Amino acid sequence: MARGIEIREAHFPGRAPIEAYGNGGFRFADMSHRGSILCLPSGIYGWDVTGDAALTPALFEKVLAETREIEFLLVGTGMEIRPLPADLKAALRAADVSSDPMSTGAAVRTYNVMLAESRAVAAALIAV
Repeated sequence: MARGIEIREAHFPGRAPIEAYGNGGFRFADMSHRGSILCLPSGIYGWDVTGDAALTPALFEKVLAETREIEFLLVGTGMEIRPLPADLKAALRAADVSSDPMSTGAAVRTYNVMLAESRAVAAALIAV
């Protein structure tokens, strides 16, 4: 029996540089995603976060689950740089992950360079 459309969590099972960003989304691995993304060692995931969302540790649950493979977390906070809340920085620091908030454009560029250098990097990128 034919089933209807199946909606699954957005996920690309691998690491890939970000080819483009803007217009509310990202291009990577010859695909596009509308909305924010998490780039983790286990893959690239859709991330239900907008530019005005409070950045809580709960939003970074997937990141915190993979901290053994992450040394640096780049947080693209949109068009403008926003500081990370103290509780989020403390959770990352407790897992030995350095975090750096920056504009999404700067985070994309830095992520691509660090990925090309085979560094243990992850990125949380808010769509612009």
